[in-house]
Amino acid sequence: MSLSPSSGIGRYYKHSAKIIRFVRLGCTNRPFYHVVVMERRKNQHQPVIEQVGTYDPMPNQKNERLVSFNFERIRYWLGRGAHLSTPTAELLGIAGFLPIHPRTYMTAWRNRQKVAEDGTIEAKDPVEA
Repeated sequence: MSLSPSSGIGRYYKHSAKIIRFVRLGCTNRPFYHVVVMERRKNQHQPVIEQVGTYDPMPNQKNERLVSFNFERIRYWLGRGAHLSTPTAELLGIAGFLPIHPRTYMTAWRNRQKVAEDGTIEAKDPVEA
């Protein structure tokens, strides 16, 4: 039995767009994320193709946020044409796998401006330092 392309399944599903993104787990006020590969049009609670990492955004006792990636599988899926969500691209940039995402620079700049406005730490001119 062969499926025709007009049936809505079959060949199209095999080559449809994949995305590497977060799936939120955990409970209220304690999020935990899996970095997964899934179909682009599906929501985060539907079955995934493969889990390629984890991210715990809550700092632990040593003020660390834990992240783990399977870079080999991420490289494989990117080679197969998978897209990246913005939060995942930011995290991979911080990890050194990709170039740093521009939104990361903007967030850091805003944080520095906020600290300078609060007066908690004197903003130093990089030329003077």
